[in-house]
Amino acid sequence: MAALSSPLRVYRGILKELRAIQGPAYKKSLMYSYVMDQFRKNQVTGERYCRAQQEAHHDAHTYLCMLASTRNQVILHNFYQGKDEVSLEAAAGLVGLRLPTQPGGKGWEK
Repeated sequence: MAALSSPLRVYRGILKELRAIQGPAYKKSLMYSYVMDQFRKNQVTGERYCRAQQEAHHDAHTYLCMLASTRNQVILHNFYQGKDEVSLEAAAGLVGLRLPTQPGGKGWEK
């Protein structure tokens, strides 16, 4: 398993993604308060080392990856989204093809 980055780096990354999603009012959201509570609850002191803290760190890292991937997917979708929908005939013409016609004159072809 690959080494995880520090919890502080993951925490800052999650807050950065929340800021990108919600704008300057991100501190008033439920997601922000939940992330804050979870990171405060799973802080490690000098006397304790537990598996739950490692699991929480892994979950936070996974959540950060999901937030960043979702933001990137929205950016790519908006970039490559078809601005002008073209007809089937026009799309076939762009690549040098013609649509087949129905022999026998069914009345629906041109």
